[in-house]
Amino acid sequence: QVQLVESGGDLVEPGGSLRLSCAASRSLSSVNTMGWYRQAPGKQRELVAQITSGGNTNYADSVKGRFTISRDYAKNTVYLRMNSLKPEDTAVYYCKISWGASGYWGQGTQVTVSS
Repeated sequence: QVQLVESGGDLVEPGGSLRLSCAASRSLSSVNTMGWYRQAPGKQRELVAQITSGGNTNYADSVKGRFTISRDYAKNTVYLRMNSLKPEDTAVYYCKISWGASGYWGQGTQVTVSS
């Protein structure tokens, strides 16, 4: 019923920038929370950034000041702007959007930061 299509992952050099997109097939008008998670090989999936319908945001300490989460209700899309990328940011990034208590995941998009 709900599909989240992620895009924007790429290979980028340290210090570079990327913008990830998560396009939802359902309107964001009734969304509760929108977030980005990441999972590196052999590591636990972790919350990177989250934004509520009211605009409140929170970020993992490791990305504060470098990443920015935003959303465009007209496009039903959530974004993650990533600046000053570090090799430690290398992971598969997953979008998660919750409508009430129901959460949905994107397919993941790979971000690789390497010189």
